[in-house]
Amino acid sequence: MRHDIQYILNSGFHHQTSDFNKRSIYSLKLEQKSNYNISESDLIEGCIKGDRRMQEELYRRFSPKMYAVCLRYAGNPDDARDLLQEGFIKIYKNLHRFRAEGSFEGWIRRVFINTSIEQFRKKTARLSAVTENEENNIEDPDITALESLAEKDIINIIQELSPGYRTVFNLYVVEGYTHKEIGDMLSISEGTSKSQLARAKSVLQKKVAQYLSDTKKSFTR
Repeated sequence: MRHDIQYILNSGFHHQTSDFNKRSIYSLKLEQKSNYNISESDLIEGCIKGDRRMQEELYRRFSPKMYAVCLRYAGNPDDARDLLQEGFIKIYKNLHRFRAEGSFEGWIRRVFINTSIEQFRKKTARLSAVTENEENNIEDPDITALESLAEKDIINIIQELSPGYRTVFNLYVVEGYTHKEIGDMLSISEGTSKSQLARAKSVLQKKVAQYLSDTKKSFTR
């Protein structure tokens, strides 16, 4: 189930990239379609040099997928757009750090995930720790019904989760991190990560059941 959800959801300006900010993002001309004839190496080099055309192309090429990532971590579209802007500012400022040791898109995605985690830690109180006894009795609710929904419906339901549940669910189920890795990212124990995931699944289970029930009723009217 974890891999199925991953598959569904993973489908006059010469600023140097270190000076990129939100005003720079707004000034990009993004109405054109992405030009995949431009290689990633040329794209990266051009952005580092402050080439406006390359900066626009990078945004056009990756913003749709990264906006989908932001939507999953944010509670609403406005917050998702703020994450998208903040993430791209970091991308432009840190492109010189990309070492081509993995995929460029993967590197970009990690920047957005880290940006989302930073916002979570700024806005959310520390998650409650669990006892050893509680950890040993954590159940794993079945949410396979989630796979029957369209991507936009899955995202809408995930957005309804509390910030803690939503963040841990995304990191574990969608991104594929372990509970130890999530614990390190969020400064929580593995047990707390497991507990947050189990509670997130329990809430999702009820929300999906309600959604499917409501959908069925609308078709029978």
